[in-house]
Amino acid sequence: MRRILYLAQAEVLHILRDHILLAQVLVVPVVQLLILSNAATFEIRNTPIHVVDLDRSGASRGVVNRLAANGHFHIVDTTASTRRADERLVDGTATLAIVIPQDFETSLVRTGVGEVQLLVNAEKGSAAGIVQSYASQVLTGYAASLRGPDRVRAAVDIRVRPLYNATQNYKHYMVPGILVALMTMIGTLLSAQNIAREKELGTLEQLNVTPITRGEFIVAKLMPFWVLGLIELSLGLIVGKLVFGIPMRGSLPLLFGVAGIYLVVALGIGLWISALVDTQQQAMFVTFFIVNVYLLMSGLFTPVDSMAPWVQQVSIINPVRHFVTISRAILMKGAGLAEIAQPLLILIGTAAVVLFVAVQQYRKRAA
Repeated sequence: MRRILYLAQAEVLHILRDHILLAQVLVVPVVQLLILSNAATFEIRNTPIHVVDLDRSGASRGVVNRLAANGHFHIVDTTASTRRADERLVDGTATLAIVIPQDFETSLVRTGVGEVQLLVNAEKGSAAGIVQSYASQVLTGYAASLRGPDRVRAAVDIRVRPLYNATQNYKHYMVPGILVALMTMIGTLLSAQNIAREKELGTLEQLNVTPITRGEFIVAKLMPFWVLGLIELSLGLIVGKLVFGIPMRGSLPLLFGVAGIYLVVALGIGLWISALVDTQQQAMFVTFFIVNVYLLMSGLFTPVDSMAPWVQQVSIINPVRHFVTISRAILMKGAGLAEIAQPLLILIGTAAVVLFVAVQQYRKRAA
């Protein structure tokens, strides 16, 4: 019994001396709980919508006011152009477009029924159905407050048109995002563990005294994982097309070009983790924490629109969110460079900053 207590005491001292392990046990779960509880929710608020008002009447303005007053929507624009609405749906600045046709008010007065069309960005998966339900409730409530001929309550005939994923096949929405998750694991976890293994074996110090420069060493260690990530993407696209029938409406060279930039971010994060830790076990735990938060704040499993406002702002620096958005836009919408320009620029900036910080941190620890 005494020997067991001595061994237990030694293990406790080991844990207390290992500050990274102690943080993983005590701090990481609390941080994950605070962040993920605000990210993993299906309640959607402030969803960006575009209103196409072709009637310009008091009744159509009433529809717009009802939508604006509802906490679920944020009207980004009100125009008389369906083309402008299509552009906003393609570039992702709007999740829903509401088209109020001409003679909307006249139809309400004469027949008691007015038609409204909902153009839903079905590329956003479950979020599209939730937003559609919210909009239908608002329009139905507005119609119930009106009076048609003979003092009969008016009604709104809602015509829903799902765009980019007309069948609303959940696999078409999830497969592009899951491919991003697989590339993230390869780029971050394997690169972090690989360099951490060099530290454990002591070969890193041996390499530091050879003529090879540290920059050459970093490139040589990370390049295979960069290539492996692109191979993983290729295999995933083949399986996705043959097994799940996912659409590929956009440019595949553009997708692979963006994937190459994204892998630089993932590899940079892996390199940064390897500079912070000393063992493969530590690298695995730190990577698990970072990747877990990244994936749940990316819009892969729950829509970004459903997250708390401060989480949505923080997720702007999340590279996974932007690559998930880009991959879905290219494959499902057929988006080109102009439509993905904003998330792509954020991704490029993130790649430059992450790689620079990681290399500097690695040199500092390895010096």
